[in-house]
Amino acid sequence: MRDLHLPGRSPVLATNGMAATSHPLAARIAVDTMARGGNAADAAIAGAVMLELCEPAMTGLGGDCFVLLKPAGSEDVIALNGSGRAPADARAQSLRAQGLTSIPLRSIHSVTIPGAVDAFCALSERHGKLGIADTLGPVIPYFEAGVPVAPRVAFDWSQSADVLTESAHAAYLKNGAPYGFGDRFALPGQAEVLRRIAAEGRDGFYAGEVAEDMIASLRKAGGVHAAEDFAACACDWLEPVSGTYKGVDLIEHPPNGQGATAILMANILAQFDLASLDPLGARRIHLEAEATKLAMDARNRFLADADHMTALDRMLDPAVAAKLADLINPKRAMAAAAPLTEAVHKDTVYITVVDGDGMAVSLIYSIFHDFGSGIASDRFGILMQNRGAGFTLDRWHPNEFGGGKRPMHTIIPAMLREGGRVTMPFGVMGGAYQPTGHVRMLSNMLDYGMDVQSAIDAPRAFTQDGELRVERGYSDSVRADLYAMGHTVVVPDTPIGGAQAIRIDPAGYLEGASDPRKDGCALGY
Repeated sequence: MRDLHLPGRSPVLATNGMAATSHPLAARIAVDTMARGGNAADAAIAGAVMLELCEPAMTGLGGDCFVLLKPAGSEDVIALNGSGRAPADARAQSLRAQGLTSIPLRSIHSVTIPGAVDAFCALSERHGKLGIADTLGPVIPYFEAGVPVAPRVAFDWSQSADVLTESAHAAYLKNGAPYGFGDRFALPGQAEVLRRIAAEGRDGFYAGEVAEDMIASLRKAGGVHAAEDFAACACDWLEPVSGTYKGVDLIEHPPNGQGATAILMANILAQFDLASLDPLGARRIHLEAEATKLAMDARNRFLADADHMTALDRMLDPAVAAKLADLINPKRAMAAAAPLTEAVHKDTVYITVVDGDGMAVSLIYSIFHDFGSGIASDRFGILMQNRGAGFTLDRWHPNEFGGGKRPMHTIIPAMLREGGRVTMPFGVMGGAYQPTGHVRMLSNMLDYGMDVQSAIDAPRAFTQDGELRVERGYSDSVRADLYAMGHTVVVPDTPIGGAQAIRIDPAGYLEGASDPRKDGCALGY
């Protein structure tokens, strides 16, 4: 239990249903969906769609999603891959012939087909109660009327509005400037898109006028996207991957997501006695940073579209992790992971929902970088993701850019299972940080006995691009110790990641937690 003398958040408790996400209005929509007869799948869809309006730099209908779902009455977990593919006519060789060594971050080549809408419709049809029309109905008026811009959202807008191209200015700028704290932001064009999805299902998005608007806008910008690419977009139901840390199963989404990276990192850290270390000390940060470098090196070399990846078994193998752990010097930092030619990001949204019947949903939804490609469709203002920047142009790499392929994805939902029972759907936003964030959550709870809210609140550190980014929650003496170990230590301007979780207690209550680094909360009823 936290010290009640100090500022902080208490866990939120409820019995009938719970939602936790990064904006209160989205959490409220999700809880209201359950209260009027929907289940966790319906609620997660409604809350996720609401997040586009509440956090437009992070996500939208032009993006992708991944889902882990535990059905009511079962402890099995199902994975849903709602990530889109490169257009069929995409060719790495044509970009290499232009002298490119990587896919430009905001270029038309970075725009892959959005997969989230297809996944939402499939999730609703297979596991929802209400149907997609009833699920979206209460959300649409918010898109028409608008919502006030929250503090963290205003900060993100101010940092990234310059990436918006002219096609996006009308929908995402206010008199040519970023929306600020308290400004009302609406997306009436996308309210119309949602009405069409409600009436026609996926065809309201991937065919007809909405698809024509997206295709025409992309072709005008020089893209090779075609109607056939949108018509062919289809999500996949898959088996998750998992590993075990101190008797608890960490369940992750399979490739093309980077969930295997989190499992590899957990297996590396399992070789060390973290519980004997100061949870806020330099030695723990150092071991975590070194394990991150090794796990990211494997990710950068091998992770790709599942149809093109051959090293998944090795990434999940504890024996491989043990050999990698032997490379860690407990007193000295190693070089950074292998250079990555594909882009990584920090922006996404996450929602988790558990209903009174025991269905649990862990859903993550993103347009990749802040405001994605910066390209919006002309008529409806759909902001297109730049997830294709997650491909590499390295010849023969399994993640090489190519027609019909899915890129390596950073966004990953997660769940924990103990003694055969799913005990916590959770997610950690923050792009490349996500595997590290998953393992840190796990370690905070299992090695240091933190409750779920304390595990989220605790300060974070992350090694990336040759720097060890250490939040201000750590002392200067810790930073000095890390510097002495050979780390290039910086204090990041932006907090590291954001997390949401719901613990399913065997006593029959739900315990929700939400990251103070974001504007959101956990709500139950």
